[in-house]
Amino acid sequence: MEPQNTQSVLVTSGKDCVIFDPWGRADDWCRILDERGLNLRAIYATHGHPDHIAAAPALAQKYNVPWYLHSGDFRLVGWGNGLLEHFGLPPINVNDTRPTPLEIKSTEILPGLRMDIIETPGHTPGGVAYHFPDEKVLLIGDTLFQADIGRYDLPGGDKNMLFQSIAHIYNMNLPSDTGVIHGHGMDTTIDWLHKNNPYFRP
Repeated sequence: MEPQNTQSVLVTSGKDCVIFDPWGRADDWCRILDERGLNLRAIYATHGHPDHIAAAPALAQKYNVPWYLHSGDFRLVGWGNGLLEHFGLPPINVNDTRPTPLEIKSTEILPGLRMDIIETPGHTPGGVAYHFPDEKVLLIGDTLFQADIGRYDLPGGDKNMLFQSIAHIYNMNLPSDTGVIHGHGMDTTIDWLHKNNPYFRP
């Protein structure tokens, strides 16, 4: 598992913000928030692998905010500390803020910003995608990449469930110009995936 080009996403509304999949060091995120004068309100993870939650517990601890993770991935927290150490990052401290169970629902995460939470198990048991219908944006995590799919040979991975999750996203019939932010690599659109990703099918 190589965390190259992990797509962390910072979403703002005025001076309030949320972070999705905070890779890297919490101190670096703190500097970004301070420089921009932003108030962190919550953290969301697409799944529990270390390259997507590395800074989450420490940030949640510092700013006293929840970080949300599907309960199916709770057991993965701390599992990948060896990978973080390999990349010179501090291990996740299990004494920092623990994740809050993510509810599968539509919710307003910031004023005027509505998000649908979609279960996408397969890469991990508790994988999710985040859909912003008004903005036409889908954060799909490591379920699907530009021209490939996520791994299913890591703890809790399941090939059949992964393909079912991809089919579920396909069958949502999202607008073709919906932007897709993958967990790694280049962003695409639903239209691009239809035309170029052989795994994106019902």
